[in-house]
Amino acid sequence: MYIINSAGWLSPAAKHPSPNFNDRPPDGDISLLVIHNISLPAGQFGGSQVRELFTNCLDCGADPSFLDLRDLKVSSHLFINRQGEVSQFVSFADRAWHAGVSQFAGRENCNDFSIGIELEGCDDIPYTYEQYCELITISQTLCRVYPAITPERIVGHNDIAPGRKTDPGAAFDWTYYKNALE
Repeated sequence: MYIINSAGWLSPAAKHPSPNFNDRPPDGDISLLVIHNISLPAGQFGGSQVRELFTNCLDCGADPSFLDLRDLKVSSHLFINRQGEVSQFVSFADRAWHAGVSQFAGRENCNDFSIGIELEGCDDIPYTYEQYCELITISQTLCRVYPAITPERIVGHNDIAPGRKTDPGAAFDWTYYKNALE
């Protein structure tokens, strides 16, 4: 069972506070859940690089693909690795920097009113059973605590930033995930 405390932290997720967040706007309702994917280096799983990126500790000289990440300030509320282990970087009460330039249902800047969950993965490699189990349980918890997040308001990064983002990609089984939420 998952609990979200009054400060917006999920228990039993591991906490790795990121400096990459700010306050939500005063009228910033929490009404959207955005599913992402990430792997560093691309297509490689199991390292600490995602945590390091979200906490501004990534050694950008460790891999040639990291050079583009130098000085990048990003975060997500949650990260679910391939084994289903959950880490939280930003309180749900705060605005994580996960969506970038984005729009949903005519509203710009989705970071203002969304929660971002990163799955360790890439567009074309199937996600693990453990990831789906955790994502489903967490999503049900979020929908209960933030009732404005309905199944229709759970989307992929590609849905709010089309042409710019492709995640969670074709490998994400939306039918399985959404059916499990019912």
